Amino acid sequence: MKKKFVIILVSIMAIILVGCTEADTVSHNLSKSADSFEIQRRVVFFNGITDKYLLTIEGLCSIGNNDKEGRLSVTCKVGDDSYKKHYLGLSDNVSFFVEQTDASYADPFHYRVLFRPESIIPDIDLQTSK
Repeated sequence: MKKKFVIILVSIMAIILVGCTEADTVSHNLSKSADSFEIQRRVVFFNGITDKYLLTIEGLCSIGNNDKEGRLSVTCKVGDDSYKKHYLGLSDNVSFFVEQTDASYADPFHYRVLFRPESIIPDIDLQTSK
C-alpha cells in the first residue's frame, strides 16, 4: 500500500515538473527581476481612438499586479533608496503596453524566489532603561 502511494506521488510530481517549460521559467525569472528593479522598462499609455501617446514612463519600473480594475500603479526606482509611484486610470479608450528596453540574462534552469528581509523580520523599535 505504501509503495503504491509513493509511486503515485512521484508520478504526480513528475507530471507537474514536466508542465514547467523553459519559457515559463525564463518568463517567471524576468518578471522577478523586473519587480526587483533590475530591468529597464518603458510603459506607454495611449488613446486607442486618437492613436496619441498620453504618457511614457521609463526606468527601473515595476508594474502593479494587484491593482483594482481600471487602475494601474507603476513604481520606479530613481536612486539607491528612492522610489516614485504613479497611479494611472484606464478607460475603454486608454490602454498601455510595457516594453523591456534592455536584454537581460535569465537562467532557464534556475527558478528564482526572492525574500525581502523587511517582510520577514518586523521593524522593531527597541527601548531600554538606563
